[in-house]
Amino acid sequence: MQRDQTIPADLPRDFLGIALPEQPNKYFLVIRGRSIVTEADSTIQVIMEKLQSYKSRISFTFEGIQYQLGDFLLRVGKVVPTHSENLRGIVMEVEYLPISSIEKGKVIMDEFFDLWQEALSNRSLPGHFSHIDTNFSDFGLSDTYTPQHTAVQYACVMAQMIASVQSVQALRS
Repeated sequence: MQRDQTIPADLPRDFLGIALPEQPNKYFLVIRGRSIVTEADSTIQVIMEKLQSYKSRISFTFEGIQYQLGDFLLRVGKVVPTHSENLRGIVMEVEYLPISSIEKGKVIMDEFFDLWQEALSNRSLPGHFSHIDTNFSDFGLSDTYTPQHTAVQYACVMAQMIASVQSVQALRS
């Protein structure tokens, strides 16, 4: 067999796969380096494994609790590698229910974040709080929030966690 010369040789090798509990029949693939997000049937994982076209290097599980506080939906959970008990981080996802427009909700979400940051700064807690502000337009996503937006956000969180693990390992070396 020969390699198809029409296919570019610089295809991305790394992507993040994301399964969301609220979308059990969907699997999202995010290629951050190319700003691509796509949605597939959940069976794509099995197909890719059988074709040996993909190998999972690291897998995180996000486990937590969901609260509704007025118009806010708050999800708080721990992040652990799938086959480990070692805590890698804590994630807080905030959704403002009355507005599905990202631009219109941004001001409210920024105010919520500032209040949260102020409350945390009054306590002497270990670690640090990171606000990940994702530019969804880079991924070609519209202003109306969709599950693809959630997948991109989780991909950014996972990339930040992987980078922090790698930097800690580099410091130990």
